[in-house]
Parts: sequence; C-alpha cells; structure tokens
Amino acid sequence: MKYFDTKNSRLVFLESKSSAGFWDNHWKTEKLKADIERGKDDQFVSRITKKFLPLGSKILEGGCGKGAFVYSLKISGYDAYGIDYAKETIKEINEVMPDLNISLGNVEGLDFSDNFFDGYWSLGVIEHFFDGYDKITKEMTRVIKPGGYLFITFPYISPLRRIKAKLGKYPKFQEKELAMENFYQFALSHKKTSGDFEKLGFSIVYKKPFDGIKGLKDEISQVKPILQRIYDSKNIFIMIFQGLLSRALSPFTSHSILLVFKKND
Repeated sequence: MKYFDTKNSRLVFLESKSSAGFWDNHWKTEKLKADIERGKDDQFVSRITKKFLPLGSKILEGGCGKGAFVYSLKISGYDAYGIDYAKETIKEINEVMPDLNISLGNVEGLDFSDNFFDGYWSLGVIEHFFDGYDKITKEMTRVIKPGGYLFITFPYISPLRRIKAKLGKYPKFQEKELAMENFYQFALSHKKTSGDFEKLGFSIVYKKPFDGIKGLKDEISQVKPILQRIYDSKNIFIMIFQGLLSRALSPFTSHSILLVFKKND
C-alpha cells in the first residue's frame, strides 16, 4: 500500500519491514554462485562507472546484497568492495565466492578510513530507512576521496507519481495511525535528495530515470496485467521490446532514478 507524505513530498510504501532478516530470506537461494556470476552480464553499473572512473579505481558498493555488482566491477577491472548487514547472505557469499571482497557491515557506520574510496555505489538503499538517510550520507561523504564519485539509485517521485499526488490518488500518510513495523521504503524527491548531497559538498554531474515499465505498471492498474507479462518475460525478442519500451517511458513513468555526484576537491 502506498501513501503520500505531503510534508516531505514522498511516497511511503507499507509492505514487509525492511530488515536484515527480511533480506536474508529474500536473497536465500541454492544457486547463489550462479546468481553472483550473472554480474558478468551487467550493462548498467560497470558501464556507468567507466564513464567517470578509470580501471583500477577503488569502489565500494554499500548494501551489496548478493554481490553480483561487486563481481561485475571486479571482472571489469576495478578494486571492488561490498558490504551488507544481511549476516547469513554475507556468510554464504564468503563461502561460495571467497575471492570477492565482501564483508558484513553497516552503511550507517562504515569500517573504512577517511577518503578510502574513489567511488561508492548505492543501489536502492537509502529509501529503506524510515528515520532518514543522514547517517548514511555522512559516511558516504567521509569515505569518498575529494574528486571521487557517488553513484546512487532510489525510487523517486516521477512525473506520473507527481500528477497522481496532485490529483489526490494516494491516501494521505498519517504516521501515528499507521503501523511502522510494516514500513518498506520511500519514493523520494530527487530534487530534495540532490540538494541534501550538494550541502555535503557534492556536485551533480549526471542523472537518469530508469525502469519505465515498472513505474507504469505499479501505478496504473489497468495496464498492469499485460505490462507484467512483458516485464517478466525471458523471451529474447520480448526482452528487446521491453528495453525499448522502458526507455521510451522513462522520462515520464520511471520507478527509479540514478544520480551521479562528484565530491568537490
């Protein structure tokens, strides 16, 4: 269920509580190694990283999940690190892929020295913290070198969601009346988030909305059945069509956005 938080211009998703145990269960699989190695097919993280950082750069993925993108960065030629707080998932990764530099950690308190990384990837992390992302951004700022890059994605208030909010299509968020133990994530204002990072000494250098099909199917129930079939299909021709359609829809309906920031010298 989605609610609109007028005060903070964001959507509140109440589903299953986002916790370490939730993610351990969500990522549990008997094919973990194969899932990680699918990172070799990554056409997103490694491609974007190469636009801004030379090979050999030291990069952290904070909240790395099963580690597929850490693997992708490593085989692309980067000195890749990953941390996550899902204890059982990290334990299993270390067993099946011991050469990956992935460890148990907390994005609100990183176990790395100041100015340690050239880059930091945060893929769908900051939106899961109900009390806000200030502790996370403080740590990002601390560990990224001056002149380094932050790559961050999160669900956002797309033009479609903004129109729905103005038309009153979402129930109003009343914190005291809702069970916060079911809080899953926010869809955030990318302008506010950009402003928060600029106050910390970052400059935005790139932005890209993405996942246009998901953003449309999850907001317009009438088209969800057919779009869900397209979204889930593994047919190569439908997947090509899916990519083209998603890009065409992205400026208006995207579920998420990528922001790239450079830390000021």
